[in-house]
This record gives sequence, structure tokens and C-alpha cells, in this order.
Amino acid sequence: MTERERNDYFYVCSLIEYTARQTKNKRGVITEALGCEGITKQLHDAGVNHCLSFEQVSDEIIEKYGIIEGSFDTIIGCEYTIPSFQDIGNLYSIMIEDCAEAGKEVEELMKIFSSFISDKISDFRSDVYYQNPSYLECSYEAGYLLD
Repeated sequence: MTERERNDYFYVCSLIEYTARQTKNKRGVITEALGCEGITKQLHDAGVNHCLSFEQVSDEIIEKYGIIEGSFDTIIGCEYTIPSFQDIGNLYSIMIEDCAEAGKEVEELMKIFSSFISDKISDFRSDVYYQNPSYLECSYEAGYLLD
């Protein structure tokens, strides 16, 4: 993966996280709404869109793809400072780079965001986000959190 591709995946993963928080949806709901075509478009547009606010681009995605408000609020009730949407986006982009076969990064992005590990990472009342990315990748590939 080139440096530009890394930056584009970081941006799109952060955008998915931001949009999910704004709409109180699981991250997989956002990737499902976008589909492979929408994610590919966001990756293509990332070089320009990163100059815009996440709020603006997220609002455009919500409208274009008809994303409705959900009930998966991972922020309310947290006692401690939660990781930023960009911190989470960075974690996802690392996982995609490490887990995806060359040329299948978009498919891997969709699989990761739709898997159990995404819900675990998004539970900011737990310590899963703070675990080593290698542990998260191995757990993702195993299909459950490893002991």
C-alpha cells in the first residue's frame, strides 16, 4: 500500500467512524449503506474531501445514502475520555493494511467494519480499543476475542 493509499484509508475509516457516531449506528451500518462502490468513491475523493470538514462530508453521505438515526450510542455514559474518531480511523486503517490481500482492501474494510470486532472496538466502556492492533487483528481473524 502506498503512502497516499494509507492516507486515503485513514481518512475514509475516520469518516465512517465520524458518521456512525453522528447517526448513532454501528459502523457496519454505514459501510453497508455505502457499499463497495460508495467506499471506492470516498477513497477516490479523499484527496479533495480531506480539505473539507468531516461534518460537511458526513452530512453529504447521510443525505445521499439515506442513513437514518440509529440507537447504537457508544459515547453516552462513558466516564473517561473516549478516543477521537481519527484515533479509531487510524486503528481500522492499520487493520485493513495488515489483514487485506493486495487489491482487496475495500472488501476487507467492509468485513472488518461489519464484524464483531468493530462493535467491541466501539464499546468505549471497555478497554478493547486500547489493545495492541496485532491482538485485535488475531481476534478478528479468529472470530472472537482471544484470551
